[in-house]
Amino acid sequence: MEPEGTITVARALGLPALRRGLPEVVSGQELLDRPVRWVHAGEAPNIAALLKGGELLLTTGLGVGPRPAEQRAFVRRLAERGIAALVVELGARFRTLPGPVVDTARSCGLPLVQLHREVPFVTVTEEIHTEIVNEHYALLRQADVVHRQATEVLLRGGGVPEILRHFAAFAANPVFLETPDGQLLYAAGPGGTPPAGAADPLQVWEGLRAPRAAERPEPPTGSVIADIPGGGPGPAPYGRG
Repeated sequence: MEPEGTITVARALGLPALRRGLPEVVSGQELLDRPVRWVHAGEAPNIAALLKGGELLLTTGLGVGPRPAEQRAFVRRLAERGIAALVVELGARFRTLPGPVVDTARSCGLPLVQLHREVPFVTVTEEIHTEIVNEHYALLRQADVVHRQATEVLLRGGGVPEILRHFAAFAANPVFLETPDGQLLYAAGPGGTPPAGAADPLQVWEGLRAPRAAERPEPPTGSVIADIPGGGPGPAPYGRG
């Protein structure tokens, strides 16, 4: 299941524009759940320097280079840049992908896809960008609903636990409120019937705890820390979800 507000490589490959190109995943089949931040098409040998990471790169391979060393360097730089996937349309430059390209993609953990049929890259970018924008808009609408629910809770005199339950349901993950020194104030789960084997929110919080090496530690991967304005003196408590 892909995260809300994102489109994955797998979903992009399943959209009509790319599906018409008869895509074949050559490497990184297990990494197709990577989120696609944007789509870019280009043929420059130094294309990696123009990217920020998270892109689905479309190319015919004109910038890959003729020598194995150049081909390996081309793919390695893209992997180091952190693109979501490399999609190469066969025909204009390659009838089949060169071995160095495939081998480097596999060793670098980069999803590599070849298209067996020509597709208009502009159609692909328009379609995927539309999906990305729609996903973000849907997420913003959901966030607005949660914001209104939290406001209603406060107006009728509800407290922090109820608000946290709304946040947990929205995130589909446990949510916590801690003091600056890491003491747990409240914990809330998504609600409903938890799936078999699901951990209790308190168990999740215990698993997230780490040695407090700094006054304000960095949140673990996959968590969010947000300041919660407090009414008393001293630093405000903060929440972790």
